[in-house]
Amino acid sequence: MSAQLLQRRRALAWLASSAGATLLATGCGGGGSDASSSTSSSTSTTTTGTTTTTTTGSTSTTSTTSCVADPAETAGPYPADGTNNSSGATSDILTASGIVRSDIRSSFLSSTTVAQGVAMSITLTLANTNASCAVLSGYAVYLWHCDRAGNYSLYTAPTESYLRGVQVSDSLGQVTFTTIFPACYAGRYPHMHFEVFASLASATTGRNALLTSQLALPADVCNTVFQNATGYSQSVTNFAQVSLATDGVFGDNTAAQIAAMTPSMSGSVSAGYTATATIGLAR
Repeated sequence: MSAQLLQRRRALAWLASSAGATLLATGCGGGGSDASSSTSSSTSTTTTGTTTTTTTGSTSTTSTTSCVADPAETAGPYPADGTNNSSGATSDILTASGIVRSDIRSSFLSSTTVAQGVAMSITLTLANTNASCAVLSGYAVYLWHCDRAGNYSLYTAPTESYLRGVQVSDSLGQVTFTTIFPACYAGRYPHMHFEVFASLASATTGRNALLTSQLALPADVCNTVFQNATGYSQSVTNFAQVSLATDGVFGDNTAAQIAAMTPSMSGSVSAGYTATATIGLAR
């Protein structure tokens, strides 16, 4: 009996000392300058339009919901980016003061003419196709296109400099231009041209562009604008004679590429249109 009581007392003493050690270890976590500490990080996700911002601790990563690498396309005969001539002289509007602007409807060199047509605001989001569609901030985008009569400033409208401008992508990888809906001229599907540069400083000539490509305007909006808006009457005939499949630029692209190159649009002829598109670059 005495031996059993002694074993029982030793067991109780061991349990008590173990519990005390546990309490002591638990209580040491938060006090004193030498105490070790653990840091937990929380993750939150916020989606705005076509972009998603993920925050983990103090680090934020913004990406688009999806992206496809845009194919390189011709700058065409009217880029005014220092790669060709206009009226016998090299035309490079990228070095002109005032080219960095959001509203590109007015001329700003020797004229102040405002291009007339159906109002259109277009937001382009730059995304890295090599990094889970992470957005590209600080890149320069040069956008240009024809007017409602199918003319290009500095070339077939030589005294004008409208419908050309440069913007730098913000923290969401976005640039926004206020412009007009372009015409459909003979032989081409309705489109807009753009070039992407690594920075504003590098946007001095089209030869520095990381990507030169084009945007295809949605067919349903083209029909609505051309048939109902003033000044687009010739576009009705021209548009009836061309399609994406027969176009010399868009005709050889895949369905996925065409989908990426076609902006999503909403609005009306009277109120104007809002357009968005994601430009994918392999960086």
